[in-house]
Amino acid sequence: MTRSAPTPLQEELLLLEARAGNRRAGEIFARLWQPRLVRTARRILRDDELARDAVQDAWGSICRNWSTLRDSSRFPAWAYGILYRRCQDKLRRTLRRRDRETPLETTPEPPAGNHDPTLRLTLDAAFARLNPEQRATALLFFGEGLTISEVAEALDIPPGTVKSRLHAARNTLKFFMKGDTP
Repeated sequence: MTRSAPTPLQEELLLLEARAGNRRAGEIFARLWQPRLVRTARRILRDDELARDAVQDAWGSICRNWSTLRDSSRFPAWAYGILYRRCQDKLRRTLRRRDRETPLETTPEPPAGNHDPTLRLTLDAAFARLNPEQRATALLFFGEGLTISEVAEALDIPPGTVKSRLHAARNTLKFFMKGDTP
């Protein structure tokens, strides 16, 4: 028998238990959230090692500060906001390091999955064309299913900015998915 994913309410209850000191609930909650955070960090940073580091930093901050979260239902936006800031920190450090070193050209590896690899590469290439702000906004909205208000909260921007970034991202993705070049 296969276990189904917990509902948002069940996740909230796990979070409340973890915040109250229930170690087992904290472990279960971490197993539920770590893969989501890693997936999002990989998509933002486009580097597995940096993504793992960002998630580790973010998760430490999440666990240290989850007692300050007043509304448990706001956890996804709050957690993705922390992750986004850690990813931005990693990007800044990487760019500074690259400025000091000679850049090396690398070819990205095709992503794993059971979908059409050509479509996946095309979609990944299209997402790579988005600027970092559009990419993060689109990933949280399309990839993680956050609402516009949750994305706004996670990225600490107004909802109107989320909408304009999503509009620009959609146009860019459509353009590159058709195989056009600028």
